Amino acid sequence: MKTETTSYWYVYLLKCSDQTTYTGCTSNLKERLNRHKKGTVSYTQTRLPVQLITCIAFNDKYKAFHFEKYLKSGSGKAFANKRFL
Repeated sequence: MKTETTSYWYVYLLKCSDQTTYTGCTSNLKERLNRHKKGTVSYTQTRLPVQLITCIAFNDKYKAFHFEKYLKSGSGKAFANKRFL
């Protein structure tokens, strides 16, 4: 059973203006997206504007980090291209 103190971790995909995809993981999605939009994230600062494609919530940060790592792998990129893009 979830309580209000349960924190979630989010794996998210952004579409950048140069048509590349950025994959990230955070516990505060709103704040992280604001950082991307303000240009304070090195990868996306020269690729603005960015658009959120999808986000997946996890209640276990290790599972979130593992899924982010998977999405950055060859088979994970293929999965993301087929299912999310």
